[in-house]
Amino acid sequence: MSSKPTVLFVCVHNAGRSQMAAGFLQSIAGGKIDVLSAGSAPKDSINPIAVQAMAEVGIDIANNVPKVLTVDAVRDSDVVITMGCGDACPIFPGKRYEDWVLDDPAGQGIQPVRVIRDQIKSRIEELVKELLP
Repeated sequence: MSSKPTVLFVCVHNAGRSQMAAGFLQSIAGGKIDVLSAGSAPKDSINPIAVQAMAEVGIDIANNVPKVLTVDAVRDSDVVITMGCGDACPIFPGKRYEDWVLDDPAGQGIQPVRVIRDQIKSRIEELVKELLP
């Protein structure tokens, strides 16, 4: 790992879970971890309910834009965290991969998205403890 670890969050649309995770990691790690997010089939915009749920905890992801997953993004990351993108994510030997099983916020109201948001936050807090001892 370089002096600063890089974490890549991948979900199918890069519009909900991966964007919320990236927002939390940027906020909690305070610039000590480089954060990337991407989707295997990105949407045109971020899920507005995910934006609302994150705004409730003081994190603004409203101006984020879903990005397509590239081989370079995976290659340049120390940790790759997938959220239901299955086999779409390229595998490189020696990388740390985790698959976080989380409900997709797409099409859900604010209440279930808050639950997903809080699950993501607790996982991010654990990840930061591991990466920044």
